[in-house]
Amino acid sequence: MPFASGVDVGSTQTKAIVVDEAGGIVGRSLIDTGANVVRAAEKAFAQAIGDAGLEDYEIGFVIGTGYGRYKVEFGDAQVTEILCHARGAAAMFPDTQTVLDMGGQDTKAIRLKPGGDVIDFCMNDKCAAGTGRFLQSAAAALGLELEDLGPTALEGQRPVSISTTCTVFAESEVLSWLARGKRIEDILLGVHRSIGSRSFGLLRRVGIENEVTFSGGVTKNEAMVEVMAEMLDTTLNVSEESHFMGALGAALFALERLPHGDAGGRSEVAVAVSETGPKVSAEEGGAS
Repeated sequence: MPFASGVDVGSTQTKAIVVDEAGGIVGRSLIDTGANVVRAAEKAFAQAIGDAGLEDYEIGFVIGTGYGRYKVEFGDAQVTEILCHARGAAAMFPDTQTVLDMGGQDTKAIRLKPGGDVIDFCMNDKCAAGTGRFLQSAAAALGLELEDLGPTALEGQRPVSISTTCTVFAESEVLSWLARGKRIEDILLGVHRSIGSRSFGLLRRVGIENEVTFSGGVTKNEAMVEVMAEMLDTTLNVSEESHFMGALGAALFALERLPHGDAGGRSEVAVAVSETGPKVSAEEGGAS
């Protein structure tokens, strides 16, 4: 049976997925990227094939994606995260027409055709104010763990207004509200709404079409999911696998590139994959 894999190397975390010939997920892994991007890709891949109960030689094709896709040195090709998140979203939620991918360093809004082909996208790659990094800055300022931000924010009743558009100044503004006697819960709810507003702006630029699928690591934050659901007047799809959407898309692209009738085994020749996509509304790059 042929197997394929996708490795999504993001700025903060690296994800890997292994799929079978039907496109079903049989193995997955999630690790912190750290300083050694090459090693992170290798480790995530090894853990994913271990989770699938397979050996390296049984994986017929590997595609790297994410900001560190060219550091997937054992891979056979690279595909941009824009295309991979679109493909993964369409696979998880076939009626997806818009994708919001919120990662550590950037946020992307992607509009799709039926089936997952990308029509347009835009991103805030020039500033991290609407990303997971903004949440990390808020957590640091308040002395909270990242996983506590969502539940704490959901207890807020009177969200403060976060005016800064730069992550560098986020900590100062959060501390300023704290010094003025505002509750931590209300400060965090304000932070989440500020991020949600910026993300909503990106979505409007590409066009919000039903259904919207939320991808990336920030999908684990329940307050962020709730804020986006309130802002969008349409279905918001979120899955337990949303964090792996880019890696899944890469794995599905890899599956298509398996030689016909391949029963497994890595090709010795790397195959070049075109990264040419649709006409875009922002310079591509960034991380997830």
